[in-house]
Amino acid sequence: MRYATVCYGVPVKILNDPNLSEASAEKVRVELRRNDAALDSELAALPLLLRNLPLTSPARNPVYGVTNAALIHPTNGVLVVARLDGPSVEIARGLVDKAMEAETNGLWGRAYFDLRGLTNSHYKLGDDWIRGAAELIQRFGFETIVDDKPDTFSAAFPMSQIAFYAGWYDGQFSGPFTASKVDFMPGAVAYHLHSFSAHVLRTRDQYWVGPLLAKGATATIGYVEEPYLEGTINVSAFFADFTALGFNFGEAAYAAQPSISWQTTVVGDPLYRPFGRKNPADHFGKRLQELHSELLARKSKLIEWSHLQVVNLNLAQGYPASDMIGYLEQEPTTRKSAVLQEKLGDIFYSRGKLADAIDAYGKALKLEMTPQQRIRVMLGQAELLALYTKRQQALDMYQEFLKEFTNYPALLSLYQRMLPLAQDLNKTTEVVRIEKEIERLSPHAEK
Repeated sequence: MRYATVCYGVPVKILNDPNLSEASAEKVRVELRRNDAALDSELAALPLLLRNLPLTSPARNPVYGVTNAALIHPTNGVLVVARLDGPSVEIARGLVDKAMEAETNGLWGRAYFDLRGLTNSHYKLGDDWIRGAAELIQRFGFETIVDDKPDTFSAAFPMSQIAFYAGWYDGQFSGPFTASKVDFMPGAVAYHLHSFSAHVLRTRDQYWVGPLLAKGATATIGYVEEPYLEGTINVSAFFADFTALGFNFGEAAYAAQPSISWQTTVVGDPLYRPFGRKNPADHFGKRLQELHSELLARKSKLIEWSHLQVVNLNLAQGYPASDMIGYLEQEPTTRKSAVLQEKLGDIFYSRGKLADAIDAYGKALKLEMTPQQRIRVMLGQAELLALYTKRQQALDMYQEFLKEFTNYPALLSLYQRMLPLAQDLNKTTEVVRIEKEIERLSPHAEK
């Protein structure tokens, strides 16, 4: 038996017992002289406990860093333990359903990575891990957004069609994840690095693991108590194993953990394997090609994401942008895909072809898209129109945006962008109205 799955209702953690005394505790760092642990991590270490493993402090994970999934086995000291859990029974049960959907159709969407911009502190390791994950996912053709500023993604950031998310370091779920609806794709993997991200798991509005599951993530990893950075997962290794090597979620999670009998809890179907396809040993590219052919045969709408991946893979390998423009313009799917039209606009913009970019984004806005994608494309189009000195069209776009997204969390910045446009167009009445909105929305210094 390689796997054990803990279900909703089973306790998440084992509390510290201050009365437990072990001679070996004197040999470990003071801050690690604890015997509390995530229940799942303690169960994962059962094969080692049978070898008289001490309960105090974390234990070295004997399969950390392996690239052969078959080695993750109780005979090598580790049982793969995950849990189907979350804020409700329905959410816990849905984790398997969403995993199976992604295994059938592929895990598609965009990837978002939120670094802290660290360059020389002890905590730089966390940034390095997340940056490594971002670079890997981007190389595999996913549309990838990396934020390396100290703050986490803001609430106004248009995080659409999420396949992957990894970031740090807010104590409570924040930014785009506070929205009433988050645009997670079926099978999405989301991870926020924080010491207590799973301190309470059956909650919709505390810490990270519970809210991420409540908002639609399919798989996540968290910590029930302070693990210290070195005791958290190597998220770069996790993503490499999960994608390139075709590990299932449970295998990837345990191959990326430096320690067991510690604070990590793995939440999701441990057998979830969206990138393994029929033969995990096949090269990653062959697996993608196989799925592309299946989606074409089924005439699945998801083929748009596979075409996007083809474009990104070719761009990453150095193919000329002009070739990819030709590919998209000749592909019939592009005409009815907001995803591909947006990509076409992005490529045109990167080459300085603003008129062509405006045309592509305009076509995208006439097609079906998710609200968050629409926010991104509308605001990008408005900025581009203003840059191209089409001020009236830019102002019209902003006004249309305000009608569609009345609860947009960054209205002040929007009006600040509209003001110079209205002034340049001599729209006196509109200038007065916008100035009043800026005054109303501006934070005032306390008297």
